[in-house]
Amino acid sequence: MNIRDLTTKMHEFVRSKGWYEPKSPRPQTPRNLAISLSLEATEVLEHFQWRDEIIEKDELASELADAALYLLQLASISGIDLEQAILKKLETNASR
Repeated sequence: MNIRDLTTKMHEFVRSKGWYEPKSPRPQTPRNLAISLSLEATEVLEHFQWRDEIIEKDELASELADAALYLLQLASISGIDLEQAILKKLETNASR
């Protein structure tokens, strides 16, 4: 499965919950998605608070998946081809 396939599955899930509907209690705006992405990234950090080793690997995997889903959604509704953005960034970083 690639980024486009994952993005499609993510959109199907969000639509099934009704979160793209105009009166949704969870409006899927770029601002709200960016906030949610940041919150999920913080939940990833909690797994390393006061320790260096991974203790709850399944829970960490779940938090990483949450962050990835918000990232996919934010990129998609912002009109950003995340795959191309990643490849471009890798190219830029390689020349530093």
